[in-house]
Amino acid sequence: MKKQLLHSIAALSLSVVSFNAAAEKLSLILDWFVNPNHGPIILAQEKGWFAEQGLEVEIQEPADPSIPDKLVAAGKTDLAVSYQSTLISGAAAGLPLVRSATLISGPLNSLIVLDKSDIKSLADLEGKNIGVAIGGNEEATIGTMLRSAHVSMDKVKIINVGWALSSSLASGKVDAIWGGLRNFELNQLELEGYKATAFYPEEHGVPPYDELIVVANPNKYNLETIEKFNTAIEKATVYLINHPEKAWLEFIAYAPDTLNNDLNRQAWEDTLTRFALRPGAVELKRYDDYAAFMKQHKIINKLPKAQDYVLTY
Repeated sequence: MKKQLLHSIAALSLSVVSFNAAAEKLSLILDWFVNPNHGPIILAQEKGWFAEQGLEVEIQEPADPSIPDKLVAAGKTDLAVSYQSTLISGAAAGLPLVRSATLISGPLNSLIVLDKSDIKSLADLEGKNIGVAIGGNEEATIGTMLRSAHVSMDKVKIINVGWALSSSLASGKVDAIWGGLRNFELNQLELEGYKATAFYPEEHGVPPYDELIVVANPNKYNLETIEKFNTAIEKATVYLINHPEKAWLEFIAYAPDTLNNDLNRQAWEDTLTRFALRPGAVELKRYDDYAAFMKQHKIINKLPKAQDYVLTY
């Protein structure tokens, strides 16, 4: 009996080793440090749903948030969390990139003002200062939003405040900020005692778009691997929406020292409804419409076709 038990344990150990040896390694670099926007990815890792699909996923945080797409294009990492606009710019420039999944299926960027200010509508921004983190494309986004309120771009002053968006608004350095995320900066300001209001680009003339996506290299990806990755992400998304409190505790267990704080807790709640329920699903027209918007505003010089840089299956 004892001998038979030892044989069973040995067989089980061998099967585990064989399973681990057969797991396909996949490298994924995030767009930024881990935060609630990455909830499905972290839960798929923590709950073993990547492993269930035969994947061993290495999750990396970038030292420079501008490089994830470039690393994928260069073949130095398999997947990267990115943005629809970044992908379109890359496609227009001929970079080998394709969208393989959607993580957050709607815009998060917003134009934010303090409630205590005299700005109650976009029209009230005339003559005001607007802070941005990265200058260059504000004519397309801010300009379009302002025109919906019959305010021309030359009636406002754009100030580059770097990544100090919230503090610049709170201190009065600027009257509004563009690029603050509705699930983060709004909560950050509130936690610091500043009530704020957001104006949403998709409600003021800017075409709707996917905020966070996953990109792959068209010359390297394996379709079966992408499908397995997306299956795990979809399972994690369904779980966190159905069990938000339990999922929160499992999410912060990934890195409790950095994730378990009031800002992330509030952001978690505000992000739940924004995750893509079907990460693999995509609407090509949505991508073509936004590419046309970027071309119209001279953000890109060449108009790529979504069918060439969006993976469908």
